[in-house]
Amino acid sequence: MPEQAAGWSWFEAASPSVGEVSEPELCRACARCFAGPDGRAVVAHLTRTVLERRLPPSASDAELRHLEGQRYAVASLLAMIERGRG
Repeated sequence: MPEQAAGWSWFEAASPSVGEVSEPELCRACARCFAGPDGRAVVAHLTRTVLERRLPPSASDAELRHLEGQRYAVASLLAMIERGRG
């Protein structure tokens, strides 16, 4: 029987393995990827369709959770871009 991790330790990110890049390098890669006109167009689209999207009061719990997950993913990407620029 496999050993189970105690508490929330299973949730922590593992150290990068061989072939993976560090977080600072990944942030710089994101900044480079979205620096050109195509990247800026993608960021503008994601901002408009995800971050600025409003749901009506009749939205279901599932719709709210789905949109919040999308917002988290886009916000994480935008934060990585900013860290990569700095």
